[in-house]
Amino acid sequence: MIFSSSRLLQIVLLCLLSSLRSAIGIRFVIDREECFSHSVPYEGDTVHVSFVVIKADMSWNHANDGVDLVVKGPTGDQIHDSRDKTSEKFEFTVHKKGLHRFCFTNKSPYHETIDFDIHVGHFAYFDQHAKDEHFNPLLEQIAKLEEALYNVQFEQHWLEAQTDRQALSMF
Repeated sequence: MIFSSSRLLQIVLLCLLSSLRSAIGIRFVIDREECFSHSVPYEGDTVHVSFVVIKADMSWNHANDGVDLVVKGPTGDQIHDSRDKTSEKFEFTVHKKGLHRFCFTNKSPYHETIDFDIHVGHFAYFDQHAKDEHFNPLLEQIAKLEEALYNVQFEQHWLEAQTDRQALSMF
C-alpha cells in the first residue's frame, strides 16, 4: 500500500495528536474539602472519572469512611453528585467545553486518602482533503481501539486502588 506524502503527514499528525490525550491521576489526603479543576476542550468529549478512598485515619467505632463528590460544569451546572461513597467510577458527556470542577467533601472528623483519576476521551474528525473511503474507517477503528485500551488501563488502575484499600483495611 502506497501513501501520498499528505496522507502520510495526516497519519503522523493523528498519531501525535492522539498521544496528547488529557488524563490525570492523583492521590491526596483530605480532611474537609478539596476541589480540582480540569479543562475539557471540546463539546461531545467523554470524561471518565474514578475515585477510591484508600485509607481512613479513624477510630474503630467510626464506620462512615465515605466521601461526597460533586462535579460542576463551566457554567456552574451540576453534572454529578455522589454521597458517602468509598469508591465510584462513572463517565459523562461534555455539553459545554471549559473548566470542570470536581469537589470532594469529607464529613468525618478523620483524614482520608483518596486515589482520583480523570481521563478525557476525544474522537477527532478531521476535514481531510484526500478521499479514500477505505482508509477513513480504519483510522476510526484505530481511535476506538486506543480508547478501549485506555479503558482497560483505567479499570486496572481503579482495581489496584481498590486492592490497596482492602489491604489497608485488614490492619
